[in-house]
Amino acid sequence: MTVSDPVVESIVATLSRSATEIRQGLVGRRNTVDDEENPSGETQLAADIWADELLAERLSDIDGVGQYASEEQETVLECGDDPASADTYAVAVDPLDGSSNLTSNNAMGTIIGIYDDALPARGDRLVAAGYILYGPITTMVIATDETVSTYELSGGERRLIDRDVTLPTEPVVYGFGGRVPDWTDSFESYAREIESELKLRYGGAMIGDVNQVLTYGGIFGYPGLESAPDGKLRLQFEGNPIGYILERAGGRSSDGEQSLLSVEPTALHQRTPVFVGNDDLIERLESELE
Repeated sequence: MTVSDPVVESIVATLSRSATEIRQGLVGRRNTVDDEENPSGETQLAADIWADELLAERLSDIDGVGQYASEEQETVLECGDDPASADTYAVAVDPLDGSSNLTSNNAMGTIIGIYDDALPARGDRLVAAGYILYGPITTMVIATDETVSTYELSGGERRLIDRDVTLPTEPVVYGFGGRVPDWTDSFESYAREIESELKLRYGGAMIGDVNQVLTYGGIFGYPGLESAPDGKLRLQFEGNPIGYILERAGGRSSDGEQSLLSVEPTALHQRTPVFVGNDDLIERLESELE
């Protein structure tokens, strides 16, 4: 199955071809890089830098891509002969979501958002979004305005597993980030209700946890904290793409007050609370946080 927009298809095809190479390239790159931090102040692994450089080179070389941005770079990379053209897309990437899991050899992923606007952009300007999960099997989820599809990736090829993916109506799992002592009282109250209803699934990489929710139904959240009211996750690279995918799959997204796709961006590396999952669970959350 191919995506109808030829530029989006080129981006998706390039990402899927690169996935096997990224996974294999993690070997030997689990070490931290001395004195290197990303723009959010997080210590970078050699794998973070390597994956970002690989994707920046390949995605920025696609005709129709006018901007490339990632969690690992301070500013937007302008691409092509006319990056400001209305006919180009902007690509925002989290090259290795959950890269701290490399130390313990647990799941991680790659996230991509394709915007029909200059970065930073609102989530409702996304034309497609997706993620790759480096689990026991390497899989890719791609959402467009038309559908949500799941693929298995192997040897640089992708094989369609499921078309028209929808969020199960009966929720089963939940996963909440942040240290419990740092949760706000209102969020902790909500979390205590949910933990008595659903099964805990939290692995330290958002993509792994979100994929559980997409597979079984439920809710994932990284709330605003007492020490960090805006939470940990980045709007452009994580919140918007994941919110877009879950909404296209029939669920909802929220920053605690509104859809993530409606949040007005103020900076490229802006943080936001992120909640995605079944409609009724998000509605209850927003009521609790009022």
